Amino acid sequence: MTLVDSRPALRVGPLLTVPNYITVIRTLAAVTLGIVALGSGSVVLIAVAYGIYWLGDMLDGLAARWLGQETRAGAVLDIVSDRACTAVLCMGLVALRPDVSLVAIVFLPSFMVLDTMLSLVFLCWPVVSPNYFHVVDRRVWALNWSPLAKAVNTAGVIGAVAFGHYTVAVIVALAVLAVKAWSAAAVAKLLRRDGWA
Repeated sequence: MTLVDSRPALRVGPLLTVPNYITVIRTLAAVTLGIVALGSGSVVLIAVAYGIYWLGDMLDGLAARWLGQETRAGAVLDIVSDRACTAVLCMGLVALRPDVSLVAIVFLPSFMVLDTMLSLVFLCWPVVSPNYFHVVDRRVWALNWSPLAKAVNTAGVIGAVAFGHYTVAVIVALAVLAVKAWSAAAVAKLLRRDGWA
């Protein structure tokens, strides 16, 4: 087993880019507002914080592509920032609306563990972010990082909760968990095939 990979390296940075500034600002704003919402007992503020998170998440990705500033460091920052926002906002929502606890029990571990590992596994291949994972495996990309998958994976669950359809939210969260588990198994095979495992 060799410790040094001979595959071509991709440029990691720079870290100080417009999209990364957007990521940091939207994360600080969403997390701060989420904590304020929890302290004040406001579900409306949690919803606003989710809006800031999602709008900022779309905006940083668009800025990265439009400005030609997509980097691997930026992709990792975005992934980690998504987890910070989701952890604070989801737990804040559970604290304010305990009836969504079952949804969180299914969704949160799936997003925080399985989805994090899946999102970071792009680093094993010469692609700049999960958005380009179709170069490695089209099915895994389509189920996890295509525009439709991104919308359904998180917004589907939170949208169902927002409309009070908790059973639907649990079903969507279970479906997402199943997709993530299948994707993790598929990625494990890819890693073995490509000599990473």
